[in-house]
Amino acid sequence: MIRSFLSAVIVLLCFALFESAILSNILILPAVPDLLLIVVLYLSMRNGKGFGEASGAVSGVFLDFLSSSPFGLNCLIRVIIGYCTGFFSRTLNANGFFIPVLLGIVMTIAKYFLMWFTALFYPSIVLPYDPSSISFYFELVANAVLAPIIFKFLDLFSYMLIAESDI
Repeated sequence: MIRSFLSAVIVLLCFALFESAILSNILILPAVPDLLLIVVLYLSMRNGKGFGEASGAVSGVFLDFLSSSPFGLNCLIRVIIGYCTGFFSRTLNANGFFIPVLLGIVMTIAKYFLMWFTALFYPSIVLPYDPSSISFYFELVANAVLAPIIFKFLDLFSYMLIAESDI
């Protein structure tokens, strides 16, 4: 369990650096695909609720340090998403194409609603997405398209990322 969590932290750090250093500097993209969200979805689908919460917290802390968002905002949102996704880890089979696409769509929308809900309490600090903007729809489609690709890529390292009790 510790080996798989440490491996997950390294994978999350690599994806966080790739997302913040490379993808955020591509000017033709209307929005940056949320690769860390997809990795959290993968880890929580493969390892359950507890692992999903922990990986959500780690990815949120990485994003909070690498972005200008209030500290703890991304952590809170990703912990909730990791737990909710891990809740269905025993009932959904994420080995195919459809479930990762569906998870990418549903959890991107859930991330929007969690940001919107948080902005109700902190309107001057948290700026929610505009659900009618091109950038929201681009991120939604990009997460849906990239989810099965990243799931298959991470399956190559499943011996390191999946906890021993679940193999």
